[in-house]
Amino acid sequence: MTYKQLLHSQSLMITASSIVFPFYLLLLRNLGDSYSQFGLAYGIFALTAALSHPLIGSWSDRVGEKRLLLLYTFGMAIVMIVVPVLTTITQVYIIQIIMGLLGALQKTAEKIALSRQTDRAHTGKQVGHYHLWTSIWAALAVIATGYIIDFLTIGSLFYITSFMYVAAGVLIWQKPKTIELERHHSL
Repeated sequence: MTYKQLLHSQSLMITASSIVFPFYLLLLRNLGDSYSQFGLAYGIFALTAALSHPLIGSWSDRVGEKRLLLLYTFGMAIVMIVVPVLTTITQVYIIQIIMGLLGALQKTAEKIALSRQTDRAHTGKQVGHYHLWTSIWAALAVIATGYIIDFLTIGSLFYITSFMYVAAGVLIWQKPKTIELERHHSL
Protein backbone atom coordinates (compact mmCIF):
# COMPACT_ATOMS: atom_id res chain seq x y z
CA MET A 1 0.00 0.00 0.00
CA THR A 2 1.35 3.40 -0.93
CA TYR A 3 1.19 6.60 1.08
CA LYS A 4 -1.42 7.97 -1.35
CA GLN A 5 -3.58 4.85 -0.99
CA LEU A 6 -3.38 5.15 2.78
CA LEU A 7 -4.18 8.86 2.72
CA HIS A 8 -7.13 8.48 0.35
CA SER A 9 -8.62 5.42 2.05
CA GLN A 10 -8.24 6.86 5.56
CA SER A 11 -9.69 10.19 4.44
CA LEU A 12 -12.72 8.33 3.08
CA MET A 13 -13.06 6.27 6.28
CA ILE A 14 -12.77 9.30 8.53
CA THR A 15 -15.26 11.17 6.35
CA ALA A 16 -17.71 8.26 6.68
CA SER A 17 -17.38 8.09 10.45
CA SER A 18 -17.71 11.87 10.73
CA ILE A 19 -20.96 11.78 8.78
CA VAL A 20 -22.70 9.36 11.12
CA PHE A 21 -21.08 10.07 14.47
CA PRO A 22 -23.46 12.84 15.61
CA PHE A 23 -26.48 10.80 14.56
CA TYR A 24 -25.13 7.63 16.15
CA LEU A 25 -24.97 9.54 19.43
CA LEU A 26 -28.63 10.47 19.03
CA LEU A 27 -29.50 6.86 18.29
CA LEU A 28 -27.68 5.69 21.42
CA ARG A 29 -29.47 8.25 23.55
CA ASN A 30 -32.87 7.41 22.07
CA LEU A 31 -32.48 3.67 22.63
CA GLY A 32 -31.27 4.01 26.21
CA ASP A 33 -33.44 4.87 29.16
CA SER A 34 -30.82 6.97 30.86
CA TYR A 35 -27.52 8.74 30.46
CA SER A 36 -25.90 5.93 32.44
CA GLN A 37 -26.78 3.49 29.63
CA PHE A 38 -25.33 5.95 27.15
CA GLY A 39 -22.14 6.18 29.24
CA LEU A 40 -21.98 2.41 29.59
CA ALA A 41 -22.30 1.96 25.82
CA TYR A 42 -19.37 4.27 25.18
CA GLY A 43 -17.41 2.75 28.02
CA ILE A 44 -17.87 -0.70 26.50
CA PHE A 45 -16.53 0.60 23.18
CA ALA A 46 -13.45 2.20 24.77
CA LEU A 47 -12.73 -0.73 27.09
CA THR A 48 -13.06 -3.28 24.27
CA ALA A 49 -10.68 -1.25 22.10
CA ALA A 50 -8.18 -0.83 24.94
CA LEU A 51 -8.15 -4.51 25.87
CA SER A 52 -7.81 -5.66 22.26
CA HIS A 53 -4.91 -3.37 21.25
CA PRO A 54 -2.10 -5.65 22.53
CA LEU A 55 -3.56 -8.69 20.76
CA ILE A 56 -4.16 -6.76 17.55
CA GLY A 57 -0.65 -5.28 17.71
CA SER A 58 0.97 -8.70 17.86
CA TRP A 59 -1.47 -10.08 15.30
CA SER A 60 -0.60 -7.26 12.88
CA ASP A 61 2.99 -8.48 12.74
CA ARG A 62 1.73 -11.77 11.27
CA VAL A 63 -1.09 -10.63 8.98
CA GLY A 64 -0.01 -7.11 8.04
CA GLU A 65 -1.68 -3.74 8.30
CA LYS A 66 -3.32 -3.94 4.88
CA ARG A 67 -5.39 -6.97 5.90
CA LEU A 68 -6.31 -5.31 9.18
CA LEU A 69 -7.49 -2.18 7.38
CA LEU A 70 -9.51 -4.32 4.97
CA LEU A 71 -11.11 -6.16 7.88
CA TYR A 72 -11.93 -2.79 9.44
CA THR A 73 -13.45 -1.25 6.31
CA PHE A 74 -15.64 -4.21 5.42
CA GLY A 75 -16.53 -4.82 9.07
CA MET A 76 -17.62 -1.21 9.48
CA ALA A 77 -19.59 -1.43 6.23
CA ILE A 78 -21.61 -4.28 7.73
CA VAL A 79 -22.01 -2.48 11.06
CA MET A 80 -23.33 0.64 9.31
CA ILE A 81 -26.00 -1.46 7.61
CA VAL A 82 -27.04 -2.96 10.96
CA VAL A 83 -27.07 0.22 13.07
CA PRO A 84 -30.32 1.73 11.70
CA VAL A 85 -32.27 -1.41 12.63
CA LEU A 86 -31.10 -1.62 16.26
CA THR A 87 -34.04 -1.59 18.63
CA THR A 88 -32.68 -2.42 22.06
CA ILE A 89 -29.89 -1.18 24.28
CA THR A 90 -28.51 -4.74 24.44
CA GLN A 91 -28.06 -4.70 20.67
CA VAL A 92 -26.24 -1.38 21.03
CA TYR A 93 -23.89 -2.90 23.60
CA ILE A 94 -23.08 -5.77 21.20
CA ILE A 95 -22.43 -3.31 18.37
CA GLN A 96 -20.22 -1.25 20.71
CA ILE A 97 -18.08 -4.33 21.39
CA ILE A 98 -17.77 -5.01 17.66
CA MET A 99 -16.99 -1.35 16.93
CA GLY A 100 -14.41 -1.33 19.76
CA LEU A 101 -12.61 -4.28 18.16
CA LEU A 102 -12.84 -2.74 14.70
CA GLY A 103 -11.72 0.66 15.98
CA ALA A 104 -8.65 -0.92 17.57
CA LEU A 105 -7.89 -2.67 14.28
CA GLN A 106 -8.07 0.63 12.42
CA LYS A 107 -6.09 2.65 14.94
CA THR A 108 -3.26 0.12 15.13
CA ALA A 109 -3.12 -0.63 11.40
CA GLU A 110 -3.26 3.06 10.45
CA LYS A 111 -0.27 3.88 12.63
CA ILE A 112 1.73 0.91 11.36
CA ALA A 113 0.94 1.73 7.72
CA LEU A 114 1.75 5.41 8.20
CA SER A 115 5.06 4.61 9.88
CA ARG A 116 6.01 2.31 7.00
CA GLN A 117 5.03 4.82 4.32
CA THR A 118 6.95 7.84 5.54
CA ASP A 119 10.47 8.81 4.64
CA ARG A 120 12.45 8.91 7.88
CA ALA A 121 14.00 12.26 6.99
CA HIS A 122 10.54 13.79 6.47
CA THR A 123 8.33 11.75 8.81
CA GLY A 124 7.00 14.76 10.71
CA LYS A 125 6.12 16.62 7.55
CA GLN A 126 4.37 13.60 6.02
CA VAL A 127 2.44 12.80 9.20
CA GLY A 128 1.38 16.46 9.45
CA HIS A 129 0.24 16.42 5.82
CA TYR A 130 -1.63 13.17 6.41
CA HIS A 131 -3.50 14.55 9.43
CA LEU A 132 -4.20 17.84 7.65
CA TRP A 133 -6.11 16.12 4.85
CA THR A 134 -7.87 13.48 6.92
CA SER A 135 -9.03 16.22 9.33
CA ILE A 136 -10.20 18.52 6.54
CA TRP A 137 -12.31 15.71 5.07
CA ALA A 138 -13.79 14.98 8.50
CA ALA A 139 -14.72 18.64 9.02
CA LEU A 140 -16.24 18.95 5.55
CA ALA A 141 -18.27 15.79 6.13
CA VAL A 142 -19.78 17.12 9.35
CA ILE A 143 -20.61 20.48 7.75
CA ALA A 144 -22.11 18.92 4.60
CA THR A 145 -24.14 16.42 6.60
CA GLY A 146 -25.66 19.24 8.60
CA TYR A 147 -27.02 20.67 5.35
CA ILE A 148 -28.12 17.48 3.61
CA ILE A 149 -29.77 15.75 6.58
CA ASP A 150 -32.94 17.74 5.91
CA PHE A 151 -33.26 15.85 2.61
CA LEU A 152 -32.35 12.35 3.88
CA THR A 153 -33.33 10.03 6.67
CA ILE A 154 -30.86 9.28 9.42
CA GLY A 155 -30.90 5.63 8.35
CA SER A 156 -29.84 6.58 4.84
CA LEU A 157 -26.72 8.25 6.25
CA PHE A 158 -25.65 4.91 7.70
CA TYR A 159 -26.20 3.20 4.34
CA ILE A 160 -24.21 5.91 2.54
CA THR A 161 -21.34 5.48 4.99
CA SER A 162 -21.48 1.72 4.52
CA PHE A 163 -20.84 2.32 0.83
CA MET A 164 -18.01 4.72 1.71
CA TYR A 165 -16.33 2.07 3.88
CA VAL A 166 -16.54 -0.42 1.01
CA ALA A 167 -15.02 2.19 -1.34
CA ALA A 168 -12.18 2.75 1.15
CA GLY A 169 -11.62 -1.01 1.25
CA VAL A 170 -11.40 -1.10 -2.54
CA LEU A 171 -8.77 1.67 -2.42
CA ILE A 172 -6.73 -0.39 0.04
CA TRP A 173 -7.23 -3.59 -1.93
CA GLN A 174 -5.83 -2.16 -5.15
CA LYS A 175 -2.32 -3.14 -6.04
CA PRO A 176 0.06 -0.22 -5.66
CA LYS A 177 1.38 1.25 -8.85
CA THR A 178 5.07 0.90 -9.42
CA ILE A 179 7.27 3.89 -8.73
CA GLU A 180 7.93 4.26 -12.46
CA LEU A 181 4.22 4.41 -13.26
CA GLU A 182 3.66 7.01 -10.52
CA ARG A 183 6.52 9.13 -11.84
CA HIS A 184 5.19 8.88 -15.39
CA HIS A 185 1.72 10.07 -14.34
CA SER A 186 3.09 12.92 -12.23
CA LEU A 187 5.07 14.38 -15.15
